[in-house]
Amino acid sequence: MSIYEIRTYTLKPGAVAQFEKNFEAALPNRVKLSPLVAFWHTEIGPLNQVLHVWEYENLQHRSDVRAQAGGVQGWPPPSGDAILNMESEIWIPAAFSPSLGGGKKLGNIYEMRIYTYQPGAIPRVLEAWEKSLPERVKLSPIAACMHSEVGGLNRWIHIWPYEDLAARHRIREQSQKLPDWPPKTREWLVSQQTKMLIPASFSPTA
Repeated sequence: MSIYEIRTYTLKPGAVAQFEKNFEAALPNRVKLSPLVAFWHTEIGPLNQVLHVWEYENLQHRSDVRAQAGGVQGWPPPSGDAILNMESEIWIPAAFSPSLGGGKKLGNIYEMRIYTYQPGAIPRVLEAWEKSLPERVKLSPIAACMHSEVGGLNRWIHIWPYEDLAARHRIREQSQKLPDWPPKTREWLVSQQTKMLIPASFSPTA
């Protein structure tokens, strides 16, 4: 099973468009080493963030690729002083999760919901989600659901594509009528956050 690295960069206001342009120009040489599975920027939630998601076979594969990437021409792309903060997290997809995006467009916007749970709760979260998810995805597809391995711990992420915000609102209203949705995990829940994401034109999910 693959792992995913989500790298989140917070940029100076107004810097996102140029950052994406530079990233796209440098990308063809970098993806020869490992695939980019998504590139988004935030639309609602914490602003001026870009998120790029890389797929690896395992942590050793990631280390090997990142060592090789240092010799790739034009990589990393130039950013000047645009980057204010950088975060990296490693995520392990649930056994019932689809491959992130599947290399195809699923929607025009993506909602990333990040939940933090009490220590030790993730195995029970997985059980609850595996039970409840089949009925929910009859309303709209899920792009991926994963738990954290490196970075912020005890975290669960689920990513939903939608045609637009109106479709999101309509589908979420429908989902509240399902008998077993949301999954019954609230007793272990510590915090929740959400980000609405727009895929870059070169993103495999665009």
